[in-house]
Amino acid sequence: MEIIQEQHGFFTNRQAEEAGVSPAALAYHVRTGRYRRLFRGVYRLAYFPAGEHEDLLVLWLATDREGVFSHETALALHRLSDALPARAHVSLPPAWKRRHALPDLAVRHYALIGEGERAWLGPLPVTSPARTLRDCIAVHTSPELVAQAFKQAVARGLLAPQTAEQIRIDAPQLYRGAMQ
Repeated sequence: MEIIQEQHGFFTNRQAEEAGVSPAALAYHVRTGRYRRLFRGVYRLAYFPAGEHEDLLVLWLATDREGVFSHETALALHRLSDALPARAHVSLPPAWKRRHALPDLAVRHYALIGEGERAWLGPLPVTSPARTLRDCIAVHTSPELVAQAFKQAVARGLLAPQTAEQIRIDAPQLYRGAMQ
């Protein structure tokens, strides 16, 4: 299954079913140790080599691949600022409010993320640098982290000049001084 390779050995029960693995076969492979169950509906091939950000990959699969990493988690993934969130931030479609729980390690945000506001870092969906900065400003992330992220995004060319200027204009007064 190519998708397992792309997802660093992780897969969902839905993906297994789509590949022709019956629920009974899935349960058998878990009992024999070939697959490990990590979270409700999320599995991993037991002998697949470890990869980077496995905790986030499990969380993303637990959202039925609908979540997008955002806010401080996106800052960290983009390597914008020194953000090290204690819990992963994931944005989910508003309809997700009625769904089952995610691991306690996740901070849920409900928003529609457009295709132009989403990027992929390896197998992980993450908000674009511009969307990340806007989200962090909206939830009052530390002004120092936002200023650091803004400066790094501009310096690395991750923000178009017009976008950078629009974020400066839109930012609350609290952030304006820090982003000059």
